[in-house]
Amino acid sequence: MDSTISFTDRGDKPQLEEALEFAPKFDADGLIPAVALCAKTGQPLMLAYMNADSLKLTLQKGEAVYYSRSRQEIWHKGATSGHVQKLKEIRTDCDQDAIVMVVEQIGEGACHTGRSGCFYRSIPFGEDLKSDPVMMEWVDGGTKRFDPDAVYGNS
Repeated sequence: MDSTISFTDRGDKPQLEEALEFAPKFDADGLIPAVALCAKTGQPLMLAYMNADSLKLTLQKGEAVYYSRSRQEIWHKGATSGHVQKLKEIRTDCDQDAIVMVVEQIGEGACHTGRSGCFYRSIPFGEDLKSDPVMMEWVDGGTKRFDPDAVYGNS
């Protein structure tokens, strides 16, 4: 890890909301949520988490690098599948406790299930809510774009 990247110490609320210094707020586990949006369509691809090291690597590489909560390790998106996410833009919210990345998704998809993104089901609400329990609908027919067993193996 190149130690030349550092984040600013978190100041008071006006400083966080109005200044240009990047001072990400990591939660008690040292993580910050990161949403990846498709640069071409604006559709959400996935939600993952970053720790300080993976966020620094993301900034250095210009590709999404996350922290896997289940494996408890840094995870360079696409290292296994080749389906990397090239950064086009990265933003933080007003209190700097969330990240949104606009990415070019390279390869067939972002989701380990073989779909283009992890948000492949739609939840009805309001007048469209017609059943109990709530039944979701497929987005784009739920089409898989690649065979996850072939890419990741049976795990």
